[in-house]
Amino acid sequence: MTEPTTTVTPHDAVAQIAASPPGPHIGAFFDLDGTLVAGFTATAHAGHRIRLRQARIGEILGVIEAATRYRLGRIQFDRLLVRAAGYLRGESIATLDSLGDWLFTHRIIDRVYPLMREIVHAHQRRGHTVVLSSSALTIHAEPVARFLDIPHVVCNHFELDRSGLLTGGVRTPVVWGKQKAVAVQQFCAEREIDLQHSYFYADGDEDVALMTLVGRPRPVNPRSGLATTAAERQWPVLRMPRPDQRSTARRIAGFGWAALWG
Repeated sequence: MTEPTTTVTPHDAVAQIAASPPGPHIGAFFDLDGTLVAGFTATAHAGHRIRLRQARIGEILGVIEAATRYRLGRIQFDRLLVRAAGYLRGESIATLDSLGDWLFTHRIIDRVYPLMREIVHAHQRRGHTVVLSSSALTIHAEPVARFLDIPHVVCNHFELDRSGLLTGGVRTPVVWGKQKAVAVQQFCAEREIDLQHSYFYADGDEDVALMTLVGRPRPVNPRSGLATTAAERQWPVLRMPRPDQRSTARRIAGFGWAALWG
C-alpha cells in the first residue's frame, strides 16, 4: 500500500534550507516550467509567432500533431524538439535571445511563483550552488535565470552555423529525462558538488531519474508519475497555487510548443 504524501509548506521549506549546511558543495537544482514558472514559458513564444503571423497553420498543426504522438509514446522527445526547432531555421540567435528577454518581461514575469523565488533566495543565502536545469531552450530558460540571479543554466541549445543562424537542429545530447540526470552529474563532477546533499525541485514524471540521485528531492506540484513515486519514497512535496492567466485560445496555440520545452 502506498504511503500518503508528505506535504511541506513553502515557509517550512525555507526554514529547513536556513538550517541546512552552507557552502557551494551543496547544489540546488530547479526545473523551469511548472516549477519556477506557472505553466509553460514556450506558450508565450508560440502566441507571439501566431499574433505576428509568423507561424503558418501547417506549423501549428504539425507541432500539435507531433506533440500528441509524443504524449502517446509514438515519438521520442529529441525528435519532437528538433521538429519544432526546424520551423525556426535561418533565424538569428541574437534576435531570438532579444525576443526571449522581451517575452519574459511582457508575458512571463507575472507567472514566476513568488514562493519559489523565496526558496531560490534561501539557497543563495546559504551559499549553495543554484542551477536552473530544464529541457527548455536557452531563449526560454536564461531570462528566468537572470531574473532570479541564478548563475548556472543546464538546458538545451539551438544548433547554430558560423553566422549565428539556426540550422534547424538542436545540440546533442538532448537534455531530458535520464540525459538531464547525466548532464547534472557532469556539472556536479566539474564543480565538486555533492549530489547526496543536494536538492532538486521539479514537477515532471521524466524528472524521476534525477530525483532519485539527489539526497533532498523536492517535487513541486508533481504530475501523476512523479506524485506516485514521491508517495512511495515519502519524498516531501511542495504545493504551489496554480495561477491560470492563459485564455483557452492561448492554451490551444501553445500546446505543442509547451510539450517540447517544458
